[in-house]
Amino acid sequence: MTATQQNEPATKQAIPSALVYEVLNGRTLYYRGYREVIERNLNPEHVMGTSSLQSLLITLITVFVMNNRDKKRYLPFTNEAGVHLDLNSNLSCDIAIFEKGTFEITTKYFDVPPKIVIEVDIKVDLSEFHGQEYDYVAEKTQRLFDFGVERVFWVFSKSRRVLVCLPGQDWIFTDWRNDVTIMDGCILNVKQLLDEEEITY
Repeated sequence: MTATQQNEPATKQAIPSALVYEVLNGRTLYYRGYREVIERNLNPEHVMGTSSLQSLLITLITVFVMNNRDKKRYLPFTNEAGVHLDLNSNLSCDIAIFEKGTFEITTKYFDVPPKIVIEVDIKVDLSEFHGQEYDYVAEKTQRLFDFGVERVFWVFSKSRRVLVCLPGQDWIFTDWRNDVTIMDGCILNVKQLLDEEEITY
C-alpha cells in the first residue's frame, strides 16, 4: 500500500450500503452527510431521514396529487420509490406517478418508467458533481427521460422555486407561487398548499 493510499479517506468499499441513496449511470451516490456519519461513527439514520420541511412538502404534494388525479388512470407512490432502470442505474423518486396497468406490485424496485416524477430538494451528496446541484439535477432528469418518464418536476424549498422539465423542450424555473400543470386536471401551487395549512415558510 502506498503512502497516498494510507492517507485516503474511507474507500467506497468501507461505506455501509445503507448510506447509498441511488446509483446513477454507474456512479454510486450517497446520502448528503454520509462522510460525517463515517467520521463520527454516527448511525446512518442521522442522514437518511427527511427534514421536517421536505417531509411536509412531499406529504402535501402527494395528497394533492391523490385528490386531483384521474383515479382511473394514475396512482402516485412516495417514500423514495425505487426505480430500476438498468444494471447501472437505480434511482429514488420522492413522488413517482404511474399509469395504472403498467406496473406490478412486488417486493422489488419498479422496473417500468413512471409517467411523472416529482422531486423535492436534494438529499444526495454532490461530491461526484463537484458540488453543483444543477449538474446532478440535469443528469438525473435526462436519465429519467431516457427511461421513458414524460415529465419531471423539482421543488426547491431554499429558493422557493419549481423546475419544470419536459423532454425536448426548454426547462423552466418558476416561483412556487405560480401554478404548474402536473397533469390534466392537476394544477399544483406549492405556496397555496402551504397557505391552506396555515404554514409560513
